[in-house]
Amino acid sequence: MAKEPDNSLYPIAVLIDELRNDDVNLRLNSIKKLSTIALALGDERTRSELLPFLTDTLDDDDEVLWALAEQLGDKDFVVFVGGPNYAHTLLPPLESLAAVEETVVRDKAVESLRSVAGHHSPEAIEEFFVPMIRRLASGEWFTSRTSACGLFAVAYPSATDATKQELRKSFNNLCTDDTPMVRRAAAGKLGEFAVAVEGEMVKSDVIPLFHNLANDEQDSVRLLAVEACAAIAGTLTKDDIETLIAPTLNSAAKDKSWRVRYMVADKFVELQKAVGPQLTKTNLVHAFASLLKDPEAEVRAAASNKLKEFCENLGEEYRTEAILAQIMPCIQTLATDANQHVKSALASVIMGLSPLLGKDNTIEHLLPLFLVQLKDDCPEVRLNIISSLESVNKVIGISQLSQSLLPAIVDLAEDTKWRVRLAIIEYMPLLAEQLGVEVFEEKLNALCMQWLIDNVYAIRQAATVNLRNLVEKFGSDWARVAILPKVLAMAQDPNYLHRLTTLFSINVLTEVCSEEVVQGSMLPVVLKLAIDPVANVRFNVAKSLTKIATKVDKELVSGEMLPVLDKLTQDDDSDVRYFSDEAIASVK
Repeated sequence: MAKEPDNSLYPIAVLIDELRNDDVNLRLNSIKKLSTIALALGDERTRSELLPFLTDTLDDDDEVLWALAEQLGDKDFVVFVGGPNYAHTLLPPLESLAAVEETVVRDKAVESLRSVAGHHSPEAIEEFFVPMIRRLASGEWFTSRTSACGLFAVAYPSATDATKQELRKSFNNLCTDDTPMVRRAAAGKLGEFAVAVEGEMVKSDVIPLFHNLANDEQDSVRLLAVEACAAIAGTLTKDDIETLIAPTLNSAAKDKSWRVRYMVADKFVELQKAVGPQLTKTNLVHAFASLLKDPEAEVRAAASNKLKEFCENLGEEYRTEAILAQIMPCIQTLATDANQHVKSALASVIMGLSPLLGKDNTIEHLLPLFLVQLKDDCPEVRLNIISSLESVNKVIGISQLSQSLLPAIVDLAEDTKWRVRLAIIEYMPLLAEQLGVEVFEEKLNALCMQWLIDNVYAIRQAATVNLRNLVEKFGSDWARVAILPKVLAMAQDPNYLHRLTTLFSINVLTEVCSEEVVQGSMLPVVLKLAIDPVANVRFNVAKSLTKIATKVDKELVSGEMLPVLDKLTQDDDSDVRYFSDEAIASVK
């Protein structure tokens, strides 16, 4: 009699067959089922059969290897190997993945190793994790050494004193490695390693590494050292920061490579918070001003983006003086910068300086710059100024801005780019609230009506929503006098799109207007449009009547609206009949 096959071997057998298949998708799917296979095998066989097999079969497509690294780092996979006591069994396959050539696979393997490290006891870290770091850090190929850089910080806190000394020495070796890619990886992890190291060891062991990396011949290494600067500063006293960090930071702000200066500008607020307001006054204000004047546009834009935050974090006792004396001359130059990205970045934050400087200084120093940017040729610059108007209004009032503001709004409202017109519509309710009803009616109401007949549907749609928002600000009585006559007059327009816009406007205005206005002004116009020659208008009448029915008396519904809808159910157009039937069902 034939012997029954051993079904206990089935999951491994299937996995072997699938991983040997030429189809990458099949191999990828099999890796994604790894948790299921491990669960079926049980923790003992997963440790003794599955993990060794995976460690020995790593010659595969990068996408498959990435998926494998992700699966092995999943927090549930520790359970499948028997829990934290056996978490170290996941290290061999991940160690192999951390040494492959493809960067994304190595990064995912390191991420998974960092996750698995959290399940190790201090004893297991010492016995299994640190030896793995040692092997990776001394690997022949740079790939393993770059991966090792990301593992020191997670192992260091749990290590013994002797091992900590070894780890510091090993990290030192990586920071001075002959291969730039390794030094780059070490510089990228220097900050978190400094946080893990004991305070007294930071000055003796980490700071020299920081200085070396910050002066590396490769700018890609130097900029990563700058990124680590804030974390390192957080471990030091103020005096140590002033003597050990600030000089290097000031040098980085003047680095010959614009990429390093860009990194300084991008991380400047973090650095500022790390060193504190007093050291900012003595060391960083001048450096920030130099970045605002940088010859490279990308650096000026990055610094401009941080302008508001930087000024907010200045000490209150010297903030106004520092802004006016050192920052304001730079801002005045940036307002007319040749690069539109720089001007746009400045425009997005400059209004935020008003609350910091107060009314008098805003009027004297900032208001002229606002007006310059409101007249800028670039629409994005003007939009950024207008979108931040509220902060200035709270400080100096809208009257100071209105004369120069309104021409800029008109220009934007008539811009050839429809997205610019759309953006200014979104700001209109805010402007209306700040300008007040009288100024709005005189200067901007005509624009709102003009948008209702724009050639672009998105503009017409946004214009109807804008009307509703304006009515919420100014009230139903204002709408009856200032808006409705013009909206309802469009119902007689020869262009059917304009007649449709009347219905769309009525739909949204019904939500915010009084019952009297809906019944007396809107309903008669909608009922007349029920005999419009265009089918699109007629079926939108049915939709509008559904909206109006919620705001009028039941007598009007049964006496005037339902007869019109009944007639529309006999219409020649199938869409009109459908929406009319829907409206009748909804109204009843």
